[in-house]
Formats: sequence, C-alpha cells, structure tokens
Amino acid sequence: MHITTEPLDLHLRTTFTLATGSSDVRHNVLVRVDEGLGEAPIVPYYKETTQGVMDYVAQVAPTLGDDPFQLEDILARLPRMSAAGRAAIDVALHDLVGKRLGIPLYKLFGLNPARAPETSFTVAIDKPGAMATRAQESGMPIIKVKLGAGDDVAIVRAIRNATNARLRVDANAGWTREQAAAIIPQLAEFQVEFVEQPLPREDIEGFHWLKPRVKAPIFADESAQTERDLPRLAGAIDGVVVKLMKAGGLRGALRTMAVARALDMQIMLSCMVESSLGVTAAAHIAPLADYADLDGPLLITNDPFVGLRYEGARMILPDGPGLGLQTQ
Repeated sequence: MHITTEPLDLHLRTTFTLATGSSDVRHNVLVRVDEGLGEAPIVPYYKETTQGVMDYVAQVAPTLGDDPFQLEDILARLPRMSAAGRAAIDVALHDLVGKRLGIPLYKLFGLNPARAPETSFTVAIDKPGAMATRAQESGMPIIKVKLGAGDDVAIVRAIRNATNARLRVDANAGWTREQAAAIIPQLAEFQVEFVEQPLPREDIEGFHWLKPRVKAPIFADESAQTERDLPRLAGAIDGVVVKLMKAGGLRGALRTMAVARALDMQIMLSCMVESSLGVTAAAHIAPLADYADLDGPLLITNDPFVGLRYEGARMILPDGPGLGLQTQ
C-alpha cells in the first residue's frame, strides 16, 4: 500500500479560545493510504505537531504491507508515538476497506445511522455577551459552553438568558478542585446537563474528591486518553469523552467505548477542530454513543470535503462506500 501526507490547514470562523489557549487556524495533516483518506488533527496541548505527524507516517509506511483487510495486524505494528498519526492511518485504512467492499463504514460495523445522537454546537470562550449572541445565532438546540478562563457563572447565565437550548459545559481542565466544587453547584439553576473535564488532566484523585461534593454529572476528556485510563476513574465520573485522535483511530475508540460500558460509564463521542473527513469518520460509530459533540465542520470556513450533513443538530451520514466523502 502507498501512503502519503500533506498539510491540511483549517481556518476557524471565529477565534477559538479554550482554557488552554486560542487559535484562528488549525494545521492538520491529510493522510492517504491508496484511495483511503484519514485526518490527523494537530492539538499542541497533546504535544503533536504537523511535521511530527508527517515524520511518524513516513517512518511507519514500510510496515503497512499490502493487504488493508489485515487491519488488526497492521495497527498492532504501529508504535504509539503519535496518537493523531495512528488515528489518521486507522481511518484511512477503514475508508480503504469500505471502498473496496463497496459499503459505508456504519454497515461494516453493523450499526444503524438513525440511532446516532444529536450533536452539540461549541461556543468558545469570549465575553459573556458575545458568547450568548453566538449561542443564540447558531439556532442549535444543544450548546456546549467552553469555560475555565474566568466569568464562568456569568457566561452560563448570559447564554441561558439568550437561549432555551440544552446546555453542557467544558472547563478543559481549567479549574482547581476548590473552584470546581464552588462553581458547579451554581450552574444548577441554568439546567446544565453535565460538566466536562473540570480538573487538571493528571488530577485523577481530584475526580474522586469532587464526585461526592457535586450533583451534576461529570465527564472526563483530557484525563481519559484511552481505555487504559478508565479503570482509575471508575466511580469518580459519570461519563467519558471519546475522540478518535486520543484513542488512535476507530479501532481504539471502539475499545474505549467497550471498556466504558463495562464500567457503567456514559459515552460522548467528540472531535477536535477537524474537517468533514475526521468528523464523518467519528459519526460512523456515533450510534454507539449516548451524546455527540461532532460539530467540527460547522466551526471552519474552508472544509475541503463533503461528508456528513446537518439538519439542525441531527447528523445525516453519507451512504457512499467507506467514509462516503466527496471533495468540494
């Protein structure tokens, strides 16, 4: 199999600010394995770089072999140096297999696309009024509110006053234990569904400390990279955020979801800032999740692909072979 890479720069509609930093452009990587396509989202927080992913793909290219149907063997040979690189190769191989079989990936996995949950729409950190306007103008029935940079209660109040949408909040590891214990109870009056990653990534004990002190459901994202992280969080969280980039692709995401179910955790399937390529790949396994946060294509201006479609918050999967993508 022949594998190539090229930069994929995605321009955001508005500056995307989280507790961990701001960006206007995301420098992702497009990976091709024969006719199969994959995307590596580059997130500096996870110590990934565009050149690092391209070097990783070049390094592992000789190990892929000639038979894409030997997915498990191929992926087992890939070193774990780059989760984003592994994810892109994994998705490209699945796309290739689906194309050669002539079926969409959701059929390959035996899933019913109608069972996919509706997606939330992310509102990045800004002044409370600006965030409220963005939430209102989106018209989306589910809003994910980024917090963790101050004015958190004021932000949620402003958004609640502007919309009746279901609200979820994500602190992106931006609070201390004491801040989380103080802020989360104040969010109850705004009918927040759950709180994502309230504590620093490494503070696993903090999740166990926080759980009995708050009533809102807690989901882990940065603290739950792969299925290996979940046993330590059992009993301290209500759900886990699964992303292809963290899990190393579709195969890794499915393993994480299986372990989460075994530990009685709910699942939100999510994405980084990605094009329709990466997000459509995740959407093919969305029927296995309780919640979805797959709005990447809605946040960028130069999506080079057409894949899943949105009818409000409802995601409509393409029925073409593999990922079912078309180019713009």
